[in-house]
Amino acid sequence: MGDAARAVRDEDAFDVPAVDAWLRRRTELPDGLPEVKQFTSGASNLTYLLSYPGYDLILRRPPAGTKAKSAHDMGREYRIQAGLKPVFRYVPEMVAHCNDDSVIGSEFYVMERVAGTIPGHHKLGVDLTPDQTRQLGFTLIDTLAELHAVDPEAAGLSDLGRGAGYVERQVTGWSDRYRKAKTWNVPSYERVMAWLAANQPADVRTCVIHNDFRLDNVVLAPDDPLHVVGVLDWELATLGDPLMDLGSALAYWVQADDDWAFRRFRLQPSDVPGMLTREEIVEYYAKRSGLVADNWAFYEVFGLFRLAVIAQQIYYRYHHKQTRNPRFKNFWLPVNLLERRCRRIIRQA
Repeated sequence: MGDAARAVRDEDAFDVPAVDAWLRRRTELPDGLPEVKQFTSGASNLTYLLSYPGYDLILRRPPAGTKAKSAHDMGREYRIQAGLKPVFRYVPEMVAHCNDDSVIGSEFYVMERVAGTIPGHHKLGVDLTPDQTRQLGFTLIDTLAELHAVDPEAAGLSDLGRGAGYVERQVTGWSDRYRKAKTWNVPSYERVMAWLAANQPADVRTCVIHNDFRLDNVVLAPDDPLHVVGVLDWELATLGDPLMDLGSALAYWVQADDDWAFRRFRLQPSDVPGMLTREEIVEYYAKRSGLVADNWAFYEVFGLFRLAVIAQQIYYRYHHKQTRNPRFKNFWLPVNLLERRCRRIIRQA
């Protein structure tokens, strides 16, 4: 899972012998306790590497002090991946789920580690020519389209969502979340929310969507980095509209010719030489999936607005001293930037 792992902080530590004992009752493990490191990326659930001799596992748990189980439902995340594994080859192998808080103080689950390279914020982590990078871009969209083609019933996930009306629920839900998380130093977004409400299309169809599909959530094959071998972080997955999933994914897709302010907040190496542009991705996805996105401006604005709400919710926690992580101190800045970008797209629509 990449190299961005470090020793576990005291505030995030858990009882390693207790986890080891719990795991040994459910699977065969090499002798001895694992070495534990925490992955540093991510702003939600916590991810740890459990290194046994010749065997690596990944443990996922909610943030320390989390009370709202519905916001960090480990059982749901585990169930989604366990259901998808037989029908979607990129899901890690699940090992076990624990809903007994007495083991580490919270619910958690454990899965096998997918070996390979996870692109970082600024670099792919592998040496590719521009032509190879372009090929990788197409492979990424193929992977997303393959997920959207999964039969939810075959995965045992037909009850995962709430049925038709996904687009409307998303517009209403994210608007409510933003209003509740607003602080004095960010815009109201009222014009953006009103435009989304007035221009929302009907669902194009209902399928399994990832809801956080990014370069740094895929694993590239160790022997052939042009191939994806894993898709990670299924915390937000549900049944929903595939074009909404694509719009949410492209909100993170900062490309080489974007303005300097937008590129400043880039979270993935989507601007490396040869990588596809957002326009090329939308065009290719339409051909690959057979879906038409004539009103793409709606999905693009929604994706950017959703990203702004996520950033603002994180900043709200920092602003109100519910977290002390200094990484979140300036999250209000991209919230302002994203509002201007939304309004520009709306004017051009």
